[in-house]
Amino acid sequence: MMKLSVMPRALTRREAVFGLTASAVTGLTATPGMAANADLHEQVGARVRTLVNGRQITLRLLVPEGSGGNVAPVIAAFEALSDVKIVVSEVPVDELNTVFSLDALSHSRSYDLAVSATFGLPNLVATGAIMPLDQYAERHEPAGYRDTILYRTGDSFDGRVYGFQTDGDAYLMFYHKDMLEDEALRGAYEDLYQTPLQPPLTWEELDRQMAFFHDPQAGRCGGALFRNPGYLGWEWWIRFHAKGIWPFADDMTPQIQSEAGVLALEEMIRATDSLCPKAGQMGLFENWERYARGDVYCNIGWGGTQKYLNRPGSPMRGRMVHGPTPGGMVDGALLITPYFNWGWDYVVSSDCVFAEIAYLFALFASTPEISTLAVRQKDGFFDPFRPEHYEDSQIREVYTKAFLDVHRASLEQAIPDLYLKDQSAYFNVLDTWLTRALAGDVRPEEALERVAHRWQMITLDAGLEDQTRRWRDLKAKYPAAIRRVLRDHTA
Repeated sequence: MMKLSVMPRALTRREAVFGLTASAVTGLTATPGMAANADLHEQVGARVRTLVNGRQITLRLLVPEGSGGNVAPVIAAFEALSDVKIVVSEVPVDELNTVFSLDALSHSRSYDLAVSATFGLPNLVATGAIMPLDQYAERHEPAGYRDTILYRTGDSFDGRVYGFQTDGDAYLMFYHKDMLEDEALRGAYEDLYQTPLQPPLTWEELDRQMAFFHDPQAGRCGGALFRNPGYLGWEWWIRFHAKGIWPFADDMTPQIQSEAGVLALEEMIRATDSLCPKAGQMGLFENWERYARGDVYCNIGWGGTQKYLNRPGSPMRGRMVHGPTPGGMVDGALLITPYFNWGWDYVVSSDCVFAEIAYLFALFASTPEISTLAVRQKDGFFDPFRPEHYEDSQIREVYTKAFLDVHRASLEQAIPDLYLKDQSAYFNVLDTWLTRALAGDVRPEEALERVAHRWQMITLDAGLEDQTRRWRDLKAKYPAAIRRVLRDHTA
């Protein structure tokens, strides 16, 4: 069996889009110290060649724009070992799940599989866009294969397996080291608040620090937290959980319109005054570019944010302190609720003619050796999600050990996203009314009451009994330490 070695450079987007020939790969060695299944990627390649049996087969893969550097070495290695051709198409990050769903609904068969946003997996299942993979998992996956993945809640829905995690997206905080260590600013902050200036542990502390640093006349912004529709709901979701309240009661009655929910929104509205002027218009990549200028105290983001900011030549390289998302004080104790709010999965189209081969590609991509190759790439935003990734010297160079320590701790204790049927409907309504409240069009109380009312209708449309069961199952997937603290608002 041929041995592959790591490609010495990150691949360009053009190379990823148009595919790499097998000759582009000279090999791949396992990361030192890897445990069982060290040759699983080679076994997968052999199984695919058996299934192909000399035929010319092409799989069409849909990926989010910006991830070409991640998937290119995966494709090159798979083509070299399997004799299957992979053709890649890219679409904007925020459009991928929609494009993939529309393709399935129209039976256009433009794509065989996709790297889809994890939070959209319930919707992809509901529309029939993707197929369950249980039968193939039973046939090909080693026993306990997925157990070592640090976050795997987003790979399944309604008790069936639909995907392979390929990205560990726990929300994290970024702080400007120079501002934190500026002696004059430290002294002024301590004089004003009678407490040292250090990375905040609570949202109250973060909001206070952003307000302190925000000084447009001095050329400083307090923060670059997202305020654009589609993203801002995530911050409120963490702020709300940090109050110690479940978003739904056990019978799926919304609890977000409670005093805790209103307070979280009021705090978020006040904090908006300390953000960059165009925070409400910046998408993912615009946010990274804005923070990279070096005049903003804090930002919120993922490992992909760190890759961008830590790249050679970045004005922020070596000038950041990292921390988990802030928490809140509940019954006198600090509650921090890290949040897995994005991530990417490999999923297989329900119309895929070569479904088993597509599944095997996804398995291949998630193996320790191959996924390490993907995460290593500087030109991409796939982040560590397996223990092996954190020990890899090249990954440590790309991210820094300090970042990876915070990232792993957050990933292992992350609360899951709202993996219920019609997840996007719940969050679209939330984003709509949060936006209106931030603009001053409605009072926070009214905004959240409107959301709660609409959520009840979404739940009924999805089926109250089924949705209640899903919520019960999802609650059980929250980290135990967090489950013990969260309560109903009437308790």
